[in-house]
This record gives sequence, C-alpha cells and structure tokens, in this order.
Amino acid sequence: MGKMWSKPWNLSEGFVVGAGVIAVGLMLELSVGSMDWNAFAWPANIIALCVLLALIIVFHLTHKRVYAFRFLSTYAAAIPTLCYVVALTMVMGLTRQTVNGTWINDMLTFWPFVLIYVLLTVVLGVTILRRIRHPKGWRDIPFLLNHMGLFIALTTATLGNPDMKRLRMIVGVGETEWRAINNNNIVEEPPLAIHLNEFIMEEYDDGSPKRFASDVEIYTKSKNKFHGIIDVNKPMKVEGWKIYQYGYDNAMGKYSEYSVFEMVNDPWLSVVYAGIWMMVAGALCMLIMGSRASERKEL
Repeated sequence: MGKMWSKPWNLSEGFVVGAGVIAVGLMLELSVGSMDWNAFAWPANIIALCVLLALIIVFHLTHKRVYAFRFLSTYAAAIPTLCYVVALTMVMGLTRQTVNGTWINDMLTFWPFVLIYVLLTVVLGVTILRRIRHPKGWRDIPFLLNHMGLFIALTTATLGNPDMKRLRMIVGVGETEWRAINNNNIVEEPPLAIHLNEFIMEEYDDGSPKRFASDVEIYTKSKNKFHGIIDVNKPMKVEGWKIYQYGYDNAMGKYSEYSVFEMVNDPWLSVVYAGIWMMVAGALCMLIMGSRASERKEL
C-alpha cells in the first residue's frame, strides 16, 4: 500500500477529500448557520448553475496541470463521495424532517449535506466531460445518459426548489377566490382564481368519507376559463399549476360549505423529469446492449 497523497491517489485519499468537505460544511454550519435556499430564488439559481458549470469546465480544461482536478474524474473520488452521499441521505430518510429543525432534522439546509452533494455534481460533471473528450464508441451512450441524467436531475431539483410555489386556498361554495396563503401564512394572489360550484362527498355505510372532491371553475389572469372535478389524488393542471383537493370542513362532513385546495407551481419540474427519463433511457440501453452481447457470446 502506497503512502498517502503519493500519486496516483486511491480510495483513501477520496475518503479524506469527502471528510474534508463535510468538515468545511460543519464549520459553515457553526459560523453562519444553516443554508438559506431562499437566497437562490430566480435569477440567483440560474447564475449559480452557470458558475457551477463554468467551474466544472475549468477543472476539466486544467486537469493535466492540476492533479487534484484530474482525480475528481476517477472511481477513487466517485466511490467515497457516493458513500458519504448515501450515508447522509439515509440519515435524512431515517429521521423526521422539519423546517428549521436541528441539524439532522433539516438535512436539506445542513451545510455538510449540501456540500457533499455539490462535490457529487462536480465529480459527475468532470467525469462526463472526460468521457465526451475520450469516447469509447457505443458504450458511451448508456454511460452518458445515466450520468448526464443524474447531473441534470440533481442540479435542477436543488436549484429549482426556491422557485416552487406551494399555496393553500379556501373557497366557499358558490364563491370565487383569488387569494391564497403560503407556507409562512402570508397572503398571496396567484395568477388564477377558483370558483367552487359544489363540494362532493361519498360515504361508506358507517358514515366515514369514501371520496371527497370539488366541482370547480378556474379563471386565469390571461382570461381563460377551465372546468373540472378535483379529487384527492387527481389534481387539475392549469397553466403550469397543479391544484389538489386538500381538505374541507370536517365538522360538517358532506355538508361542508367550503373546500381547501393546495396549489403547486414548480417551473423546474419538467427539466428534472427530463433528467430522470435520461437515466431510464440509459438503463434500458444498458439492458439492450447487455442482452445483445450475451447473444453474440452464445453464437
């Protein structure tokens, strides 16, 4: 076993690099507090994405002169980074996540969690550029689809999160409402209104709710009108917004005189889905190419 930091660097150096990133994150957490994602709302998020892409390109162009940058595109850097990512993600999955909670209870704003994911995106980025610059034929297709898909999904889901709007609107039967409340209980006026024609509830024999929904008309500021039934698991989609049946007057049951709707707008969601579908396509390509390789061996 070679001496630490003697070239070529191995997994041990990769784990030390990851640990160093986590240590920097802990220092930031203790000095400046948790990560504030609201600071990355549009256009700050697109600027941050451009900076990240520029850094990855610089790392790739200078990798022959700076060994540390070349190391980022190796398995010795990728495997330890993935181990840290998986470990912190498992902590998030096993603990209750709340806004403004403790470190492990609000992992999305925990600096070590954020920075290790940044390291993962950088490793993905330089690895993608290295493969593009040194192609290996048809084998590159599933590799690039998987890695580029993961890169797109990670970056856009994270940076696009501050732009996501999640509002609640209470609408009385026969009334039209333009106002909604955000997660901070601040009144906002979204670009659409809801008119509640009827609240619908179906009950079981014991009187418990079997189904509840709302017959609505949606008016937009662009003067369009839409009619539909909003069920609990069947949201209505209008001009980039998804409108969900959220609640009703529990005390009144089927005689409820109002409905509560949740309105969600995520302008980055289509790009996130594009990244996910690229990964699916990459997995299918690997399956097809693997099957064909097995058939050739049998022949």
